[in-house]
Amino acid sequence: MTPPSDLWAGGASDRPRPRRPRRPGRTHLGLRPPEPPDGQEPGDDDRWKRWRPAVIAASVASVLALSVGLVFGAGVFDRGGDSDAVVVGGKAGQAGSAGKVYAAAGPAVVSVRVRQGGQQASGTGFLVDADGSVVTNSHVVGEAERVTIRFDDSGQEIPARVRGTDPSSDLAVLDVDRSDVGSRRPLALARSGSVRVGDQVVAIGFPLGLDKTATDGIVSGLERDIQAPNGFQIDRVIQTDAPINPGNSGGPLLDTRGRVVGVNSQIATAGARGSIGIGFAVPADAVRNVLPRLKAGERIERPFIGLTSSADPRGGARVRDVTRGGPADQAGLSAAGDVIVGIDGRPVRDPGDVSSAVSRLKPGDSIRVTVKRGGDRRTVRVRLTQRPERLPGGP
Repeated sequence: MTPPSDLWAGGASDRPRPRRPRRPGRTHLGLRPPEPPDGQEPGDDDRWKRWRPAVIAASVASVLALSVGLVFGAGVFDRGGDSDAVVVGGKAGQAGSAGKVYAAAGPAVVSVRVRQGGQQASGTGFLVDADGSVVTNSHVVGEAERVTIRFDDSGQEIPARVRGTDPSSDLAVLDVDRSDVGSRRPLALARSGSVRVGDQVVAIGFPLGLDKTATDGIVSGLERDIQAPNGFQIDRVIQTDAPINPGNSGGPLLDTRGRVVGVNSQIATAGARGSIGIGFAVPADAVRNVLPRLKAGERIERPFIGLTSSADPRGGARVRDVTRGGPADQAGLSAAGDVIVGIDGRPVRDPGDVSSAVSRLKPGDSIRVTVKRGGDRRTVRVRLTQRPERLPGGP
């Protein structure tokens, strides 16, 4: 398997995806690497090695379930009659062509430019409320505190402040002065549960440094998982065949009504340098959950169980690795044959059930985990802790 490539600044070293089914390589789409010196092709210079592959498999803790306690700005919820948000067509389900979606949603899509360590790189973002909030990928902004945006490549360069980042969901929020937004309308967020395989979608972004570009395709799959910048797993990701490439990262994946169904984040490469028709978008519900807390300046905390697992052919989640000293390790769970078959009295059919169970809780909560070990069945109590900033042993 040709490994994937990390295209965020200061990419990680080559590492195989451990203990998971083999999959095509995946490329994070966010920042374009610097142009090679004259006469050289990418790969001729050691600095290009920083953009090479690194995908580490995941934690079972979900990154998508967060409480929402703040009021959203206009355009964040798809509220049907909200005239402040872009919606193509007057009725639910009314389809618009890719051209109509681009014409309606395009003005709210921005190029995000980041300067770090003397280098410049770029990604995409989109206006999500009337307050001047712009959503993009966490790996696009990296450690930067300030970036610049353009609504068009030929437009004025506008300063933006990084309000907050959440590497576990690969999402970030930028603040733009409302006077710079003008009359542009924000994009509405669709409900992730309404997305179906086969739905028509449009991606808008700034791929490979090109000015604002639209591509279209369909939703190819649901319930995928990808690796977040901190090594943890992002669940319930949307797969699409709409062509997306480096530079598209952080841009919107839109339905035919111009609503955001996902944030374009990664592509499968299979050894290629660009799109092969398998892209991945962080679902809109993740934006809905993360946005108000990042706007409020909160640090997002998630529970951590400290194990990775894979599907067992006979049902359940087979423990593949246990973080030394972590909650699962302290509870006596082992990678030497333990299969999780239940959590808090509910059956576990696969690793996704473990992830969902953990994501509903918070650091400090306890769960009862039932495992099969050999021919025996036992239940242990695991006290969840706060997820570390990076997956132990990760990039």
